[in-house]
Amino acid sequence: MSKKNKNTSGNIQPQAEVEENAAKNVKKQDVKNKEQKGQQKKSKKDKPKEKGKLKRKAKETLSELKKVTWPTFGEVCKKTGVVLVVVLVFAVVIFGMDFGLGKLMSLLTKK
Repeated sequence: MSKKNKNTSGNIQPQAEVEENAAKNVKKQDVKNKEQKGQQKKSKKDKPKEKGKLKRKAKETLSELKKVTWPTFGEVCKKTGVVLVVVLVFAVVIFGMDFGLGKLMSLLTKK
C-alpha cells in the first residue's frame, strides 16, 4: 500500500509522485545555482572591459558637450524671469482659489 499526500490543489498524490516532484525541484534549484555562479564568474572577467567602455563613454560625452550651443547670460536671465513670473501667477491663482473655497466652506458649515 502506497502512502498518499495532498498537494496544494487538494488532490491526492501517491508518495512516488511527491518524491519525483521534489527531485525535479532540487534539480531545477541546482541549475539555477550553477547559472548564478557562472554569471558571477563572467562579471569578474568583464571588469577590465567595463573600464575601457567607461573611458570611451566619457570621451564621447565630452566631445558631445563641446558641440552644444550654450545660451548667453542674457538669455538665461530672461528665461529665468519668465519661469519666475509663471510660477508667481500660478501661486496667486491657487492661493485665491484656496482662500475663496475656504470662505465658502466656513459659510456653509457655520453653526
